[in-house]
Amino acid sequence: MANFEETKAQIIDLVNKQIVPGASFGFINGPQMNNYSYGSKSWLPTITALKGDELHDLASLTKVMGTVPLILKLIDEKKLNLHDPIKKYLPTFSDERIEIFHLITHTSGIHGYIPNRDALNSEQLIQALLKLPVTDNFNKKVVYTDTGLIFLGLIIEKIYQMPVQSAIQKYILEPEGLRDTTFEPDVSRCVPTYVVEGQMLQGVPNDPKARQLGKHCGSAGMFSTIGDVMKFAADMLKPDKEFLYHNFTDLNPGRSLGWDVKPDGAGSVLFHTGYTGHFIALDYQRHNAMVVLTNRVHPRPNNQLFLERRDTILNSFLNESK
Repeated sequence: MANFEETKAQIIDLVNKQIVPGASFGFINGPQMNNYSYGSKSWLPTITALKGDELHDLASLTKVMGTVPLILKLIDEKKLNLHDPIKKYLPTFSDERIEIFHLITHTSGIHGYIPNRDALNSEQLIQALLKLPVTDNFNKKVVYTDTGLIFLGLIIEKIYQMPVQSAIQKYILEPEGLRDTTFEPDVSRCVPTYVVEGQMLQGVPNDPKARQLGKHCGSAGMFSTIGDVMKFAADMLKPDKEFLYHNFTDLNPGRSLGWDVKPDGAGSVLFHTGYTGHFIALDYQRHNAMVVLTNRVHPRPNNQLFLERRDTILNSFLNESK
């Protein structure tokens, strides 16, 4: 059985080289599950130690831990169809070709600049997003965006008649027993990210759209611990989720339903990242998984070295998973 010692050493090296303040991470190897914490919770305003039960701003992991599972649940319950046009639920959107499928696989081609985006309130931002044009990338290219998952969140709201984050809490997080996963975190438990308008963000989403949309945001805004994200990863490895590790598009590189697909020579690995320094890798061929929660945006968001090292860590995991 793989012990992931090389991968573990590379994650610890991120901290030792001060690429990130700290890392909470874990591996699933068949029936075994091991969690680790190393380094600091914060560097500023003071250096504080990482204990391992902190709440991390999950950023885009919100998509695959909340919005995507709820869409799949609705499809399974026949309340939605993967090929429903989104105009069925969002009638003010202009293009009849765009389906739920295109949103969840990032192939909608919806793209465009929203002037003064960060100055808009929740309703103004939603209306501006619904007016975005569909580009020539429609159904031809995977282009990862927040917009598709925000739209899926709005569709969820139409069906459940409640804010998407409330629906995720009620229908996904509570049934799965993810008690530390929340959109309303205890600030004292949160890992701080970076300074916005003179204030260090702590317990507040780093993502500007998540701050604007609040409970109506399906693309970011979730906070969780390494323990809960590991529990989620273990649930994702169950046989009923194995259908997800295929490329659902006719494109190369393609996309699964919500997840990136990483060919590994013996099947496929699902992969997803969060802007704040997180990633999940799920190896369905060998029933192994890796979860890494760091704070690569603290105290400054621009941390390209982490992104380079992330790819190296993923490749190490795939090699050791064999």
